[in-house]
Amino acid sequence: MASTCATGKHRRPSRMKRTTARAAGIAALTTTGVIGTVASSPALAAANPAEQTGLIPVVTIGDTVAAQIDGQAAAQKQAAQREAEREEAAAQAAAKAKAEREARVRAARAAERERLNAFVSPISGSHISTGYRSGGSLWSSGSHTGIDFHAASGTPVRAVGLGTVVEAGWGGAYGNQVVIRMNDGTYTQYGHLSSIGVSVGQKVAPGQQIALSGATGNVTGAHLHFEVRTGAEYGSDIDPAAYLRAHGVNI
Repeated sequence: MASTCATGKHRRPSRMKRTTARAAGIAALTTTGVIGTVASSPALAAANPAEQTGLIPVVTIGDTVAAQIDGQAAAQKQAAQREAEREEAAAQAAAKAKAEREARVRAARAAERERLNAFVSPISGSHISTGYRSGGSLWSSGSHTGIDFHAASGTPVRAVGLGTVVEAGWGGAYGNQVVIRMNDGTYTQYGHLSSIGVSVGQKVAPGQQIALSGATGNVTGAHLHFEVRTGAEYGSDIDPAAYLRAHGVNI
């Protein structure tokens, strides 16, 4: 048999009533701003997840960790500075090496130009035995058109300067001869040779051996006839001794 109980003052409210009362209380707290105040409390904020409160959590690091980070940053900065200094030193060393190489090349070129522009005696260590314009019946022109250097047969004969061979062979009264057109436009002639070591068209440098002295042609003994001309033809001769001295040769 069903029975009903009258509601007394000690009876708990039903679930529906409790829910209704809680909702009404929350509404009242919201209206008065109490919830906003409580939510701002650090304790409650820490208890609420970020996705519920909408706040972004802030992490505070200790002094030790901060010092480690600063130390790492300083070390990286120092390493980058040292690397930059090494690169700069390497670049300076490379530039110095390049400058030194270029200086050596310039010096070598200057030395080569000096060598090519130098003049030498046609017979090393010899002396003039017959001077320019010496008279006598030995010469068809009545005088000596060159100078003679004392030289035993087979003595090396050298080109006095830079030039190109224009004649190499028999030269009549000159015997075996070599004629070189010099770079300054003059011609040098080497006569009475026992043998010839160059050919027409060949370029020769100062001091280069071109032949051996001898006694071929119109001679009374072995020697080197050396002649200088302003042109290729006979009769344009100039003083060979003065020519060599003007080019720095001590004879």
